[in-house]
Amino acid sequence: MRNQTKHKLSFKIWLEHHGKPLIGKGGAQILEQIEKEHSISRAAKRLGMSYRYVWSYIKRVEKTLKKPILETYRGGRKGGGGAELTSFGKMLLEEYRRVENLLNKVLAEGRQ
Repeated sequence: MRNQTKHKLSFKIWLEHHGKPLIGKGGAQILEQIEKEHSISRAAKRLGMSYRYVWSYIKRVEKTLKKPILETYRGGRKGGGGAELTSFGKMLLEEYRRVENLLNKVLAEGRQ
């Protein structure tokens, strides 16, 4: 039987590019919400963040990578514009989630 302790093992992960951080937990949440909502403003609102913060985050990542991770489009009279992750943006999010899921699995196995 293991001793019950008040501490637990935890971790933080993030993707880097040439030593510069790209995507961590918060960034992954931003990308997921944009993918779900098809809108930067709705994603920001759902996450309790400002549009400007989310937009700045996306632009910082794109500047670091020198490659777009988001494609935006303007709306017409009836509907607003929107946003979609590029295939590269989707790949980054998938890579983050893959590693996160793997580490969560390892942690869960260690607790048994």
